[in-house]
Amino acid sequence: MSKPDYWDEATRGLSRVEPGLRRLVRAYPGIHLKRRSDPFTTLARAIVGQQISVKAADAIWNRFVARVSDAPTRKFPRLDPARVIVVPLDELRLCGLSQGKASYLSDLAAHFASGRLEPRRWKKLDDEALIEALVDVKGIGRWTAEMFLIFHELRPDVLPVDDIGLQKAMALHFNGGERLTRAAMTARAESWRPWRSVATWYLWRSLDPLPVEY
Repeated sequence: MSKPDYWDEATRGLSRVEPGLRRLVRAYPGIHLKRRSDPFTTLARAIVGQQISVKAADAIWNRFVARVSDAPTRKFPRLDPARVIVVPLDELRLCGLSQGKASYLSDLAAHFASGRLEPRRWKKLDDEALIEALVDVKGIGRWTAEMFLIFHELRPDVLPVDDIGLQKAMALHFNGGERLTRAAMTARAESWRPWRSVATWYLWRSLDPLPVEY
């Protein structure tokens, strides 16, 4: 839950190269990106939240945690993949999950339980190699993998150009409200390297001051 060790350096660097980001850094002092949970739980929550509102995702997540956790009342529970595997898909669907998401969560749990996903190896992987490993799991696409790299792995230089929030924020701050193409977003953010995750986090704050936490 502590501040990433690169955070202050990143905010200084971004403030030097981007006046819009300098204003956002000043507007949101004292808050920062935080890792809240273990790898399996973080990825499971990202899957639950795909393509639905934050409010709907929270409600479904709470029902899912109540079904598979020994401590469902904890704000940030640690889920056991072995417990998720044994829950029938029909029971997972009763939590409000679609058939697809129920199967994705079961497949994710199987990857962790079998060792096909082994977090201890991930520090040796660069961002693209880790994304490639994660998208091998059914239901994890590039966006979900990038959210994991930002929120759990605390990788400092991820630019999730498929994220709707980032698209909206970059349009608002840098293009008169008109959406940029993904290529244009990447080009616009080139000067933010190697702190594009931090820039993204502050741009999200301009749309929603309360940080989403996984």
